[in-house]
Amino acid sequence: MKKWLLILTACLPMFAQANDVLTLDWLDLIPESERNQLNDKGMPLINHDNDEPQQSLMGNVRPELNNSMVRIPGFVIPLEGDANVVTEFLLVPFFGACIHVPPPPPNQIVYVKFKEGAPVQELWDVVYVVGKLKTETVNHDMAQAGYLLEGMELQPYDDQ
Repeated sequence: MKKWLLILTACLPMFAQANDVLTLDWLDLIPESERNQLNDKGMPLINHDNDEPQQSLMGNVRPELNNSMVRIPGFVIPLEGDANVVTEFLLVPFFGACIHVPPPPPNQIVYVKFKEGAPVQELWDVVYVVGKLKTETVNHDMAQAGYLLEGMELQPYDDQ
């Protein structure tokens, strides 16, 4: 019995880590190799020869984040739902991100699916979305998302 108790005690930290939720910032979604292409505000550097962002060099995802439980803040762009809940939306790092042309790179857009739906009244401010992150490309008329998030919970945003 003591042997099993010792084994169980040794394994508990592994189980606790598996259930931990990783809080991400938008920069965390960009591979290290692409971060040197950003200015100090996290925006793509401008090519001064033609004054356009170097977005063609950006947009890869971080495969090591696949199937991670995460919490990420962002603005919601509703795609599917009704007057009470939204079941699919784009999560973006700044207000109006997919309305502007060009949209952010794919690694700065997360396609979120909520099976039960998320309350509409919570969508106009910055929110945290908690769920399982997948490194799947999702193409939509508004933009291409580099990540898919199976949403489980919306939380109020706090910048602490």
